[in-house]
Order: sequence, then structure tokens, then C-alpha cells
Amino acid sequence: MPDHPTRPEIDLLDGRWYQGNPLDDYAWMRENAPVYWDPNAKIWGVNLHEDVMAVSKTPEIFCSEQGSRPESSVPSMINMDDPGHKSHRNLVNRGFTPKKLAQDEIKVREIVTGLIDNVIARGTCEFVHEVAAPLPMIMIGDMLGVEPEDRDTLLKWSDDLLRTSGSAEPEDLKASAEAAIGWFEYSSRVITDRRSNPRDDLISILVHGEVDGKKLTDDQIQNETLLILVGGDETTRHVITQGMEVLIRQPEQRQKLIDDPSKVPVAVEEMLRFVSPIKNMNRTATRDTELRGQKVREGEKLLLLYHSANMDERVFDHPELFDAERQPNHHVAFGGYGTHHCLGASLAKLELRIMFEELLARLPDLELATQEPLPLRRNNFIVGIEEMPVRFTPR
Repeated sequence: MPDHPTRPEIDLLDGRWYQGNPLDDYAWMRENAPVYWDPNAKIWGVNLHEDVMAVSKTPEIFCSEQGSRPESSVPSMINMDDPGHKSHRNLVNRGFTPKKLAQDEIKVREIVTGLIDNVIARGTCEFVHEVAAPLPMIMIGDMLGVEPEDRDTLLKWSDDLLRTSGSAEPEDLKASAEAAIGWFEYSSRVITDRRSNPRDDLISILVHGEVDGKKLTDDQIQNETLLILVGGDETTRHVITQGMEVLIRQPEQRQKLIDDPSKVPVAVEEMLRFVSPIKNMNRTATRDTELRGQKVREGEKLLLLYHSANMDERVFDHPELFDAERQPNHHVAFGGYGTHHCLGASLAKLELRIMFEELLARLPDLELATQEPLPLRRNNFIVGIEEMPVRFTPR
């Protein structure tokens, strides 16, 4: 047991802790207990940028195969180590090639301009559901090959599937279970169709592809595509929403980007660092080891606290400040730089860049339309604003 003083208000698996403002607690842990033993959750919290990177790069000591989440483990590539992880990743990565990304640029801009067209004459909208959420859902939905009329259903399932991360409320458990059933029934029909009628989509690639000379089972395809659905949808929309909120609250930073749109890609990196939509990922110790002076036993779980790492004063000057021109910016918002670095990172950055280029050009005076605190999702994994009413000059 570690010898540092505990902070009973820190609960690394309670979604309510992430709903608050844990930045002060992260700072306390980085200073006093960078590898922090949470007596409530019985789990280690890894806070420093250097340590998050080190753990990410040493799967032989800190593995993923016992679960990327501490509460459960779904059999998909995110819960594998190499060589199995690499084999599955290489197959899925066929949907994220540079050629495909180049084609996506025109499509993303068309979607974004259409979303803005839908609200620009009104002078007001609910930013999350009318602007931020549809873009990644359309892109991921089309990549998977779902029908356009099914996007809203998939968006709801994506939301509901995360409701049990950090919550054991009966209504959350029920919604998550119903979403899982809905997804597996739906995807089963799509998989069956693609066996006879392949298309230019990721489900067809997985249905007809092979890993180590073997076809994937239906369960494997469903789990891999579910990972892409949730990961691609939830994270990007939260960076769009919270990135816009930051620019609203810091008009001098927004004006820099309006005056010089070429700065948007650098600002996107800062949004990813500042927001850190994925708050953590789990690893499991494969043997007794030591980290930052703490004895970690075989089988103990460690949460890589990405948001804390992205606020590490040892790496970032004044990390508490949003700096649209911050360079260099070695954030770990996409899971560090190990084998599990997010394969959709380039698509997410493309969506973010184009979204903010268009928003800043067409809605330059967008502002919050409420004085109330913006509601945050109760979650211990992916956290973001649920609703954000805004207003702007109608055009």
C-alpha cells in the first residue's frame, strides 16, 4: 500500500467525479502522488505525461488484453496486445487510408456547410445536437455502411452504451443493455447482407477480410464496428462542442483564428489537449513492478489519466491556459504514442479543422444563449457537454 496521504474525494471510477472539475485534483496528484492509489476504486491512477507515455509503450509489463476499461472487457482490438492487436488493426485500417482521407475532405466540408445552412437563418440553435454530433455520426455511419435513416438510432445507441461507465443507476443499466441488444441485432442483419452484397464500406471489408488466414466471426465484426461507432462519434463531437465553448469564453483566441484561418490546425491540437475527451484508459500489470516509487502488483489495474497528462506542467507551459498557437504540443488525447494510438485520429482532426474553419467564417459572433452551467455527461470514460444553446447573427 502506498505511503502517500489519500484524498477521499477522488474516485477515479465514479462518473460524478468527472462531472465536477477534477483539474485541481489532477494537479494535487501530479504534485503529491503521481502514481495514485485510489482506495475507493482499488486502482492506480497514472498522472504524469512521461509515465502515461511509458506505460503505453510497454505492453509486456502493462497489458491491454485484460481490458481497456477496468469494469469490463469486450473482445475487440482495443482489448488486445500485439500480435493479435496489430493483425486486427491492419484489417480495420483499410477504412482509414490516406487516399480515403483525401476523398473525405470534400465530403466533410459539404456536411459541415449543410449543418450550418440548416441553422444560420434562425440565429439560434442547440449546438450539440444540431451542429457537433451529426458530423462524426454521418462520417462513421457512412464508413460502416449504415443507411442514412438509421443514423439517429445509432447515435442514441452510442450515447446509451456509455451510460454505465461510472454509473450503476437502474435506468442507465437498462438503457445500455437495450442499446447493446439493438446494435447486435442491427449489425447482424447488415453483416448477413454484406456477405451476399458487398459494398465499399468497412463492414464489407471486415466480412470478406481475413486475420492470420481466418475470417472474422460475426461477434468479432460486431465488436470491432461497435468500437469504431462509439469511438468515432462520441469523442469528436465533444471536442467540437467544448472547443467552441473555449473560443466563446476567450474571444481574443477566437479572433486570432478569424483573422488567420491558417492557424486553425494548430488550434485543433490545442483543443484536443485542453478538452481531452477520453479521460482515461486501463492497463493491467502483467508482473510485480515499480512505477514512480510505488510497488504495483501483478494483476493490479492502472488508469492512464490522459487529461491529467495533458495538463502536466513539466511538459506544457501554463497548461491551464488555452493557447490557440501552442507549439509544440505533445498531447496524449489520442491515447499516447504506443500501439493503441487512435487509428481514427487523422479523420477526427480533419473533421475538427473543417468544422472550425466554417464556423469561424460563417458564425463569427456565435455565443452562449444561457447563463446556466452547461450539463456534462456523468461518465468515467468519455465526458462532454450534453446541451449547449447558442445564438448568432442570422444570415
